Amino acid sequence: MKITAVETLRLEEHPNLLWVRIHTEDGLTGLGETYFGAGACEADVHDRIAPMILGQDARRIEFLNHKMQPYVGFTGTGAEVRALSAVDVALWDIAGKAAGMPICDLLGGRTRPEIAIYNTCAGPNYVSKTSAVRPDNFGDKAETSNGVIYEDIEAFLNTPEDLAASLLEMGISSMKIWPLDLAAGAADGMDISTADLKKGIEPFERIRAAHGDKMRLKAELHGLWSLNAAKKIAAALEPIGMDWIEDPIFMDRTAEVAELAASTYAPLAGGETLASLGQFAALINDGNIATPIMDVTWAGGISPARKVAVLAEARALPIAFHDCSGPVTLAASTHLALSLRNVKEQEIARGFYYAWYQDFVDHLPPIKNGMITVPDGPGLGMDLQPGLTDRADAIHRVSRAE
Repeated sequence: MKITAVETLRLEEHPNLLWVRIHTEDGLTGLGETYFGAGACEADVHDRIAPMILGQDARRIEFLNHKMQPYVGFTGTGAEVRALSAVDVALWDIAGKAAGMPICDLLGGRTRPEIAIYNTCAGPNYVSKTSAVRPDNFGDKAETSNGVIYEDIEAFLNTPEDLAASLLEMGISSMKIWPLDLAAGAADGMDISTADLKKGIEPFERIRAAHGDKMRLKAELHGLWSLNAAKKIAAALEPIGMDWIEDPIFMDRTAEVAELAASTYAPLAGGETLASLGQFAALINDGNIATPIMDVTWAGGISPARKVAVLAEARALPIAFHDCSGPVTLAASTHLALSLRNVKEQEIARGFYYAWYQDFVDHLPPIKNGMITVPDGPGLGMDLQPGLTDRADAIHRVSRAE
């Protein structure tokens, strides 16, 4: 099953997204995806990875994943690792199609038929134009092809109790918001004022006051804060009863993560910007993290995600898979979530899922009553919508075996 072509596609409409398709001599095609720095990832796919894998057997996924590992940039979610992540997912898609099985069944079978979701409260245009995760890139008002718009950032800042009610009506009883990103101190992260701290935790307090314990609350802090500021924030959030506090500081500061965890009874979560097994081992074993988080299409693909899940399971910890990017990432994450015992829930961004995901893939992981499962069909169970490469804004490249 030799690899005959490596294809990439990105669209100016969604400049952060890159799709990769791997073609084999048997006529099978695998789909992968990554997010942020799409141009740099595209260049790495064609300049570095394609010459390595063209002519290779697509079934040798572990061998090829190791072969694609970069010498520099291997410890984080840089362009090289994001590029190989997309290729790894595509290879697993091919493996599932060759076996006539969904990836979750290929990975040992499903531990459950569906899994609960939690909503990351982003709007349809959240960080959609650049990779800057900051308030000036949180997205303008959206217009979507199907008219379905969930402006969840605006909602959590202004009407958080109504946002929670809307999610509960959909059967979603867990949500993540990040009002503290708008604090003045977030610009350098050294400290946070008492006034900004009170304002930042107000949406959490309003949701709890309106809905009691019906909604589980997660705080996203995007690694913006110093250890001392993070301690203040954690102490203020503790009485609210947080499900977790995510990325309060950068997760590569293992000793500081452990110190913060020891200073609060609020569970910490994080790790989506980490990549290597060594980094995740340190976070899990030394950082006292309650829930390690991995992004499948940033941190190396399905192959290392399985290994990180085992590292977490060895410490009786759950693992969570990040999704605030694209539809292929959500599908790959859901396949993993169904196949692993230590995943409690799967992240979605309903602002993305219902607004534009269906514009680019033919089948989405079905969501019903707050639960998600994988699409029918072998592999990922999805492919790109036809005609995308013909769009005027398409940047389409193919590297072929000579």
